[in-house]
Amino acid sequence: AIGAAWTYTGGSRPYGYHGLGEVAVFAFFGVAAVAGTAYVQMGRLTWLALAASVPVGLLSCALLVINNLRDIPSDTMAGKRTLAVLIGDQRTRVLYAGCTLIPFGMVVVIAVARPLALLALATLPLAVPPIRAVRAGARGPALIGALGQTGRLQLAFGLLLTVGLAVTI
Repeated sequence: AIGAAWTYTGGSRPYGYHGLGEVAVFAFFGVAAVAGTAYVQMGRLTWLALAASVPVGLLSCALLVINNLRDIPSDTMAGKRTLAVLIGDQRTRVLYAGCTLIPFGMVVVIAVARPLALLALATLPLAVPPIRAVRAGARGPALIGALGQTGRLQLAFGLLLTVGLAVTI
């Protein structure tokens, strides 16, 4: 993880500038953080830990995607080939919506084992304003507002998912 953090923007070929930033964020802020922590605590890897890592990783990616969407013009001029630069404005907006909405579908899957995980669905209204802004073509400062809203969504979703996973009925 330390090496990945360093080579994200450092070194001779920073992978964050070659379209791989979202892959690393998903891997380290989703799978490694959630499934890795569960493995350390339980001594085994479970489907539930892997399933729980998906929405966490995707919401982390949503933060990077919206940030990179905002920076497409400046990154293009600077030669930074982020995923947003590579796939373009419109596809990046679709990617953002997917990273923001798929976690809610994953909660339904997780609820098979932990029904209270459905508590995280209560955060769906928090997803609506930033998705609307992004889909409507927001740029510049409007995307900064959507970035803050996405951060608040990630925090609230994570807290309710944690409670839903921790409490068994």
